[in-house]
Amino acid sequence: MNVAEYMSELGQKARAASRLMARADTGSKNAALEAMARVLDASREELVAANQKDLENGRANGLDAAMLDRLELTPARIDTMIEGLRQVASLPDPIGGITDMNYRPSGIQIGKMRVPLGVIGIIYESRPNVTVEAASLCLKSGNATILRGGSEAIHSNHAIAACVSQGLTEAGLPAEAVQVVETTDRAAVGELITMPEYVDVIVPRGGKGLIERISNDARVPVIKHLDGICHVYIDDEADKSKAINIAINAKTHRYGTCNTMETLLVNRAVAAEMLPELAEHYAELGVELRGCAATRALLPQVNAASEEDWATEYLAPILAVKVVDNMAEAIEHINRWGSHHTDAIITENYTKARAFLREVDSSSVMVNASTRFADGFEYGLGAEIGISTDKIHARGPVGLEGLTSQKYVVLGDGQIRQ
Repeated sequence: MNVAEYMSELGQKARAASRLMARADTGSKNAALEAMARVLDASREELVAANQKDLENGRANGLDAAMLDRLELTPARIDTMIEGLRQVASLPDPIGGITDMNYRPSGIQIGKMRVPLGVIGIIYESRPNVTVEAASLCLKSGNATILRGGSEAIHSNHAIAACVSQGLTEAGLPAEAVQVVETTDRAAVGELITMPEYVDVIVPRGGKGLIERISNDARVPVIKHLDGICHVYIDDEADKSKAINIAINAKTHRYGTCNTMETLLVNRAVAAEMLPELAEHYAELGVELRGCAATRALLPQVNAASEEDWATEYLAPILAVKVVDNMAEAIEHINRWGSHHTDAIITENYTKARAFLREVDSSSVMVNASTRFADGFEYGLGAEIGISTDKIHARGPVGLEGLTSQKYVVLGDGQIRQ
């Protein structure tokens, strides 16, 4: 069959499985997750053998060292996948919970029940462990999922999918609740994102180009973020020790993550005190600074920043630095140039902190903490399927609850509307 027919068949199976998953009890879902963990543990040799095929193909096709590292399934990464399944099994089940019950004058009770989204299409690149992460979160939240991994990880993803399918079957749940697209034809992505009759939401995980394409072409809702242009603003009433430590950590803890600081904003009143010391630390760690005119007046060795630098997610040891007159200017800069991902203020002034929280339009806004904390695990979600900067029901790290919706429930005792 052609790609369109194949994807339509996957969609039909996923839709049927989603109805069964919506009514699956917590015990069955947890049993499936535990079974998947056992099967993965028993299938280490098969997983490594499949992964070796992908690594060999990747080397032959010229993948760089970073991509090969992301692709590799080491024993430690297999351990992490297994532990992740068990952690998700231990999380509270969000499905079926009823909240906000209240009586109306008519005598009826109104509340909201948490329900699955239905069928979730997930499109991702390189890292085969995403197959397990996505499958586990979708399963626990009562959804069915269609997973389309990168062609470079096709053998690894199929081997993992076989373990997932076996775990579902052992627990008495439909194997079609988690389906991995078997074709490497790129047309499969185009079909997946234009099947609203079968797919309820798309979650892309990958580079900006992939996410932009999906956002532009999809005919179903997309949960996504394009960039992680994160800011730290050091206020004139900041504690110096906190400011230095946070500014260093937010940039250098890891360079290639979406919650890494890309622009540092410093209040003019403390710039002369803060910037030279920060510059020394950054120089020791190999971070290139690009600064505004006021920054370069204090740090002549720094390269000049252009407007493009304020709008760039470097994902590298490069940091844009700007001196601002006050918090209002910092907030204006963040809301103009930021990507609405994660932004932080360092201040000891409670009133300023409250204003920053209100006025910065980002999915995570922090006071006296590193932007690197913007993560599902750090937020206590157990795991995340991605981070959303959209203004829909899921914003920020998307865990189990982000893969659900709510419906109104009404309890009556024979009432009729007069």
